[in-house]
Amino acid sequence: MSEAPVSLTHPVVSLTHPVPYYAQWESAALVPDIIAGTLSAADDPLWQKSGAASREEYAFWSWRLCGMACLRMALDHWRGTAPPAVTLAEECVEAGAYVRHPDRVDGLSYAPFAAYARRRWGLFAESRPRLPAEELPEHLAAGRLAMLSVHPSLRTLDPRPPHQGGHLVLAVGATPGHLLVHNPSGFPDGSQRFAEVPWADLGRFYAGRGVLLGPGERRS
Repeated sequence: MSEAPVSLTHPVVSLTHPVPYYAQWESAALVPDIIAGTLSAADDPLWQKSGAASREEYAFWSWRLCGMACLRMALDHWRGTAPPAVTLAEECVEAGAYVRHPDRVDGLSYAPFAAYARRRWGLFAESRPRLPAEELPEHLAAGRLAMLSVHPSLRTLDPRPPHQGGHLVLAVGATPGHLLVHNPSGFPDGSQRFAEVPWADLGRFYAGRGVLLGPGERRS
């Protein structure tokens, strides 16, 4: 995937979807300390809200919950519900979207995840192994959200990330100058909610793939 700046082919009309924010750790204010290693994820005082059976289980999953945080945001936006993150992750293991090993988790695999989101939650969900950034304003204008694979250093707009991809954020809006994202591992200084990512910078983080989400059919 090219790291060239994104060149938008059509004018972008500014829009922002009012999507609630969830971090992949339960205490969003503590994300900088957890990432820096000055606080163990197991010491997150809100860990029980995750649905994990123990602090250790929460600490294991919390580093891998960016996709589940994105799903929680979408579900809260369209369904008014945000199931616990570890509960969702365990369902995704059963659905084949995650493969859990003793010391790691493989995934998130987009196609089985999209199938799970459609079947379990009634969302529109489409796996997109190729999702050009230039298409994002159109999808957002159509009322969709987009889970995007980016490098985690997007939170600081690192001038030289080592590679693209590896972390999921949720695109929730766009302006002529920026893509707006909810970043599950963003910092409270402005890189968590409606974080502005200049189109000119997006290409060096974005792997060009993701999952499109939409409201789908409501269930009683």
